[in-house]
Amino acid sequence: MDEKNVVQVGGSIEKSLQGQYSIDVPSVLKEAWQLTLRARISINVGLLFTLVIGIVLSSLISSTMGGIEEVYKDQQAMTLLQIAVTMILSPFLVGVEMMGIFHAVGIKTNSKLIFSFLKRGSWVAVCALLTSIFIALGMQLYILPGIYLTVALSLALPLVVEKKLSPIKAIMISVQATRFQWFKLFTIYTLLMVALFLSLLPLVILAETQLSIVGVMFFLFAITFLAPLFYNVKGILYREIFGMQIRAVDAKPLPVNDSFSA
Repeated sequence: MDEKNVVQVGGSIEKSLQGQYSIDVPSVLKEAWQLTLRARISINVGLLFTLVIGIVLSSLISSTMGGIEEVYKDQQAMTLLQIAVTMILSPFLVGVEMMGIFHAVGIKTNSKLIFSFLKRGSWVAVCALLTSIFIALGMQLYILPGIYLTVALSLALPLVVEKKLSPIKAIMISVQATRFQWFKLFTIYTLLMVALFLSLLPLVILAETQLSIVGVMFFLFAITFLAPLFYNVKGILYREIFGMQIRAVDAKPLPVNDSFSA
């Protein structure tokens, strides 16, 4: 890549490790919402593909263990199933995460992006497994360490594909860099969780009534905004903390729009 045509957008690993970045909670959420209004279909379609792949894989793997009902009865089998699905789906989910990052730097995306990082799939799978193990261990240690690691490791997977780091290196850098603004990151993720909880309220309240379908429809509608919002938020955070190098093809910023391509 010609260095003269490369533009560094946002932060960098070097600066992030020194705490030289700033996160403004209202600004991040506002920008993410604007991105979501303009570009949410590609993320939703990508997540739908990933969900279908996950369901198929779960069925196939559980069938080799005696069926899904038997798996649910056996905690060890259930754990093995979760590990297998996590490792297999993570290369697809990191594609969704990259959609959010691309949106944050003004690059259009489409749902095919979930297949774009399979070459790094083994590294992504290992990183996803390690982060899951660390978070699970942290949750067993009075929960608080698990909550800390959930936030601190939230940007590790994109580092594996975008910066081409090893899983261990990505985990270490994610933890080291996020510690400077951890409470702001925690605040952002907490607000997103509150929004998800509020979207579930009608479903819970109307569950035992004839209007239960209304609660279901409201939740499904809300999630088509909340899911892209979550990944666009992560994209903005990644941009501000670690940055991204892009090729300068025009003096004007690229518009972020949805693509229906699958």
